[in-house]
Amino acid sequence: MQKFKLTLAAAVLMAALPLLQGCVAAAVGAGATVGVMSAHDRRTTSAQTDDEAAEWKAAQQVPEVYREASHLNFTAFNRRLLITGEVPSEEARSAIGERVGKLNGIKEVFNETTVGPASSLTTRSNDSYITSKVKARLVDEKTLSANHVKVVTESGTVFLMGIVGNREAKVAVQITRTTDGVRKVVNLFEVVSDAEIKRMSTLPTSNSSPADQPAPVESR
Repeated sequence: MQKFKLTLAAAVLMAALPLLQGCVAAAVGAGATVGVMSAHDRRTTSAQTDDEAAEWKAAQQVPEVYREASHLNFTAFNRRLLITGEVPSEEARSAIGERVGKLNGIKEVFNETTVGPASSLTTRSNDSYITSKVKARLVDEKTLSANHVKVVTESGTVFLMGIVGNREAKVAVQITRTTDGVRKVVNLFEVVSDAEIKRMSTLPTSNSSPADQPAPVESR
């Protein structure tokens, strides 16, 4: 139990980092975390960069007429974009999905927005807590790496993204669906073969060091 509490606390801290962007110390810490995570990411470094840019670009595509009455989140993974949140009308939902779908570099759009009033602060806080609990349980699971699973929660529905093998997908889904507070799980994983997973794991990244090349030695 104590181990789970410590893991959960770490997951909560990780989930809270984006909220601290105005703090220099937090920004530095987040940057370091991203650097470490990147080296263990199954996406190419270019895909990671494109995903970060796509989330920002997608937010700019929301028509001005719908922005104030909408609550939207954009999550990109391997050039696939998930839209979650609430919009004021079906017309708004269609317009936002259509405009975001035209972004260069986006292979697929999952428009999971719902028509209705924007969610309350209480609901969003509860969603963050659910995300933290799912992440904590994934961290404790020894048969997969939590780094390979993207968790997004909206009104109790958890969306799972990532590049995983078939076994990893099943484990992650089972963990998520049995986490307290989760109402529904939406599986958006890219499931690839074990051979492909192995190939991805051996690809070099711009953040990795050449471990097979020992440091030079100078004699004085």
